[in-house]
This record gives sequence, structure tokens and C-alpha cells, in this order.
Amino acid sequence: MVTAIAPMLWGTTYLVTTELLPAHRPLLAALLRALPAGLLLIAITRVLPRGSWWWRSLVLGTLNIGAFNALLFVGAYRLPGGVAATVGAIQPLLVALLSAGLLRQRLSLRTVLTAMAGVFGVGLLVLRATAHLDAVGVLAAVGGAVVMAFGVVLSKRWTSPAPLLATTGWQLAAGGLVLLPVAFLVEGALPALTLRNLAGYSYLSLFGSAVAYALWFRGLRALAPTEVTFLGLLSPVVATTLGWLVLDQHLTVLQAIGGFIVLAALVSAQVRWSTWSTWSAPRRRSRTVLVQPSDQAFAECVRDGV
Repeated sequence: MVTAIAPMLWGTTYLVTTELLPAHRPLLAALLRALPAGLLLIAITRVLPRGSWWWRSLVLGTLNIGAFNALLFVGAYRLPGGVAATVGAIQPLLVALLSAGLLRQRLSLRTVLTAMAGVFGVGLLVLRATAHLDAVGVLAAVGGAVVMAFGVVLSKRWTSPAPLLATTGWQLAAGGLVLLPVAFLVEGALPALTLRNLAGYSYLSLFGSAVAYALWFRGLRALAPTEVTFLGLLSPVVATTLGWLVLDQHLTVLQAIGGFIVLAALVSAQVRWSTWSTWSAPRRRSRTVLVQPSDQAFAECVRDGV
């Protein structure tokens, strides 16, 4: 599924941040990840919002990009990475609940159990026994999951007739503009950047934002929000795998089990079980009744109970 590429690209963020970006500038990273990508897509499409889509783009950009990234980085800096990722894994469950309320989509027991299995799997994958909790960090991580869940559901409810790249650019630019004053008030002016830093920011802006969010919103147009957000569980899987392959981090048996649980939850969320129930339903015999052409142009099949 093409949509799965988006969370896989987001899973590379930890590696790029630790290896290429300057330390202790999380809001700057969020800003330079969003605003240049949004302006680039707007320049390419040359399409601006019209009518209600000015304020809708601001709302969606704030939820999906601005507020989400700000809360995400606050949680990441105040909590161990495993705790932040585990808290963020509640997002599929939140989206399922919001979809039931705002989109009138059925909330099934299978969805709830699959979402809980995803949280458990991510916890095994990234959580450590020595992790310490911080109240502000936990609230920020929960808040990030909540605002992103609202953003995902509203993105499905408000479908723009404009091209996909244009609407993606609107949200990225809006989210970046929301982050702009916050980043400068909290972290100060832009520091001197090295070629290594510029390479990292360029990768996050082009691939981590422009490409990833375009694929993500494309998936939201075609699929149910709950199906799309379950794919977000791929991010910690990719991050852990890259840490093992590139940073020479150790992978334990429990982490491997957690990874398999996450993948199983992803598969379960994507499979349409109604298909299986159709296959397993008892077959019924049918008989064809021929009718006079004057009564009906074609024969019809009349089904009887077995």
C-alpha cells in the first residue's frame, strides 16, 4: 500500500535528527520541516485556497502539522523515546472513536482490540523498564495524539476539490506559519547551520513532509481514517530497525515480539473481514424461472432458502 510509505518515512526522523540536526532545537526542526515543504508545493501547483478553505486549511494545518509537531517534540524531549512512542500509539483508537462520532462509522470490537494490541506491541518494541514518567511530557504526548486524531478525521470530513498536492501544501504552510512565532519565542534566532544540518533539514522537508504528507492525505481520500492511522504504527518499527542496522543498537527478543505484534495488528486492521464472512456463509440453491417476453425482457433469478 502506497500510504504505508508515509509513516515509514516518518520512522527515519529519529535517525536523521540524532545524526544530522543541531541539538536542542526541536521547534526549529518542526518549522523547517513544514514551512519550506508547504511553500514548495504551493509554488508547484500555483493553487491557493478559496472561500471556506482558507480557515479550514488553517485548522487542519494547525492540527495535523503545527500543534501536533510542537506537542510531539515537547513529549519527545521530556520523556524517553519509548514512552512517547507508546503514548502516541493510542492514536488509532482515538481516530476510531472520533470516526464513530463525527463520520458515523461503525466502531467494531475488532478495531478496539486491534488498537490495544498495537499499543501493547509498540510498548514491547520501544519501552524500557528504566523509563521515568514526566507529567508535562505525558500530557504533551497525549495532546499530540489527540490533535492529530482530530486532524485526520476532519481531513476525511472536509474533502477539498483542489488537487492533492495543493491541499497538502496549504496545510504544511499553515502549520509552519503557526510554528514560526512559537519557535522564535522559545528557541531564539536561527543558529549557524552546517552543510550536515542543511542536508538533514532538506531531507525532512522534502521526503519527511512534502512526499510523506502527500501520500498520507492521498490515503485519507481513498481509505477509512482508522485504516490509515493504523499504518502509523510502522514508524516505531522503522525507527527501531534503523537503530539496529545503522546505529548498532541491540535488538532484544521482546522487541522482536513487539514488532511482530505491531505487524499483526496492521494486517488485522487492513483485512476486510466481511469478505471472509461472505466466503464462509452457506451457499443457497437457486432456480431460474422463465417468464414470457411480454412480461419481462430478461429472465430473473429467484432465490429460495435452503
